[in-house]
Amino acid sequence: MLLEIHNLSAILEGLPILHDVSLGLSDREIVSVVGANGAGKTTLLRTIMGLIHPVKGSIRLAGKEIAHASPSAVVEGGIALVLEGRQLFPNMSVKENLMMGAWSYHKDRKKVAESLGMVYGLFPILEKEQNRLAKTFSGGEQQMISLGRGLMSEPKLMMLDEPSLGLAPKVIDSFLATVKTLNERGMSILLVEQNVDRALELGARGYVLENGRIVLQGSGKELLANDHVRKVYLGL
Repeated sequence: MLLEIHNLSAILEGLPILHDVSLGLSDREIVSVVGANGAGKTTLLRTIMGLIHPVKGSIRLAGKEIAHASPSAVVEGGIALVLEGRQLFPNMSVKENLMMGAWSYHKDRKKVAESLGMVYGLFPILEKEQNRLAKTFSGGEQQMISLGRGLMSEPKLMMLDEPSLGLAPKVIDSFLATVKTLNERGMSILLVEQNVDRALELGARGYVLENGRIVLQGSGKELLANDHVRKVYLGL
């Protein structure tokens, strides 16, 4: 297992949010975590990232315990997080935003050029418009910048927090196709989404998080066919 989480509990602003959460993700796998707004999905990602320290439980990345590691150490270990709402630096250019993801090796010009080339290969418009301010782009284009910034840190595991939020259906299709391409190139993906059907279609496996607890798990197909998921999340 690339990522192993056991009995993870976390508190945010004095309130218990996660309760004994356990999940795993293998190398080169896409795993989706779905649930309603307020279920604890973002807290889960932030806890993995070291932005919140758990009160109980274990988080192992490639066998190494990271439950109380700093965010910078988690990034250096090979995890990147694309935040909900994109969280770009609006008055910085595309290239400047991307370079924020390369802070750990920014003095290595060759490596920076290679990473930028990889991102620009995925998103040609970012190369063409690399000097434009981030705030002048559409929501879908800003999501490209946010994903590109995460890719600049050369992660083994990319965590995506509600990437489809606020995007048009065609833009969502294009973005998720890119995520699939990254996975086919060898990257592991942990996808958190309220767009349940799309997330479970993309993920080989999935978990349903409700009120901070994992209530269901299985393959994407199994969860899409589950009566509880169909009724509560798909309206069927």
